[in-house]
Amino acid sequence: MNTACKSYRNLPPLAGLCSLSEAMKPGLSVEQCVARLKRYHYAFKRLHQIFTARITAEPIYELKMGFSLHAHLCAEHVTVLRKRVGEMREPPLGLEVVPDANLEIFFDEILAAPTTEELILGLYKKTIPALQAALERHQADANPLVDQPSLRLCRVALLELEDMLKFGTQTIASLVDEKCSKHVTNWLTLLDDCLAAAGELDGTAQPVARKINRRNSAEPYQYDPRPRRDERFPDPYNMGVNAEVFLYDKNFPPEPKTLMMFYKRLREIDVPEMMASIIAETPDKPWDYYRDMTRQLWDEARHAMMGEVGFANLGIDWQHKVMINFTWSLALNTQLTPIERHAVLYFIEQGLMPKNGKRFEWEVGRASHNPLSALFQDYDWADEVLHARIGRDWYLKEFKNAQEAVRYGDECWSRVLMNWEAWRQQALTQHRNWWPEVYRDACKHWNVEPDPTVLAYSTTYQTVRADLKNLVGSA
Repeated sequence: MNTACKSYRNLPPLAGLCSLSEAMKPGLSVEQCVARLKRYHYAFKRLHQIFTARITAEPIYELKMGFSLHAHLCAEHVTVLRKRVGEMREPPLGLEVVPDANLEIFFDEILAAPTTEELILGLYKKTIPALQAALERHQADANPLVDQPSLRLCRVALLELEDMLKFGTQTIASLVDEKCSKHVTNWLTLLDDCLAAAGELDGTAQPVARKINRRNSAEPYQYDPRPRRDERFPDPYNMGVNAEVFLYDKNFPPEPKTLMMFYKRLREIDVPEMMASIIAETPDKPWDYYRDMTRQLWDEARHAMMGEVGFANLGIDWQHKVMINFTWSLALNTQLTPIERHAVLYFIEQGLMPKNGKRFEWEVGRASHNPLSALFQDYDWADEVLHARIGRDWYLKEFKNAQEAVRYGDECWSRVLMNWEAWRQQALTQHRNWWPEVYRDACKHWNVEPDPTVLAYSTTYQTVRADLKNLVGSA
């Protein structure tokens, strides 16, 4: 054995990265490395776009949640890849340049997929595996010492892509039958042809000449701002239960308030639906804007799932008994511009910061002796502090001062028309008061008799805008 390659006292050489002999292989040049990194960056950025753009109109709750997470993960990988390219002698970086026209068609086709089944096949059967293969080739081709920073990014990305693929594989198995698979065979072949013509996702293969004819993307994709829900949401216009009025009523004890907070959390499905519209319809912002906004979008999806878990923990069938509406996201997405929606979001966030906002909800959770509620509200509060900071970073600076920013948000929300009575007259909902049944189920779990006052709670819809306006004023 070459004594120059022997380890001193059998210690790990080269910080444990690799052996001396492995560090002697040629590897990728900086130019070759950057060319590949830019393609990974483009792929993650387009994935982020697709996941975000399809959240609102996707009816299936689990896919809304999965897309929210995957959009966040992709945004994080875009961020670190941009930083890495910037470290490698590359100004100007050229990160907004499409690396290959065939890749652009590939992602355009998936973005415009007309059905959920085609969308998930394009994402999880074609794109994620192609990106995995590219990152694995980078690991095999790069020198493990000189390109350690890039390889670290590849390693982390591969871990999270594996999680995404696991979700996608199970989703495809659940939703795509043999008939659907046959129907989309030619389109999936088109996606393969796009990759082949691009020399694969990373550009390492010899491009194969193909005549690529757009199908789904023959007409430019149009974002759909109208939220949709699956059959487990039978009354999405229902506004018969006002959680805020109940929660701030001092006459009610903390235990049922915790139940109402689980409803508030699950109801936050509509925040990703609305935030996706801001992200999708706001072009030409610095990348950090999209990263931060997508992080908040994912946090709001997490909050919704906290509500889901809270109900499940109490043995309550939320899927049939709790009426989760989409009236807020529907109204904002269809009546306001993106900056006006952001203004409303900022106004609400400011209302959650005073002591009678998120801290109050956490205190209710603790007082209820429900450890899960206290835990959820603890993290919900922490998340909202972050969201308030995101609002200051990307919304507040558009105004002279905080008061003007809050005033504009208040004014925008005042223009939002909630057609409460019109929806009832159109037979879209009867605004049924579902609260007594759900409260009785919770009391069975707690093994207590229902409180008659709590059981009798009912309210006609009252906008929470006035309540939040008072909270903001007390900040």
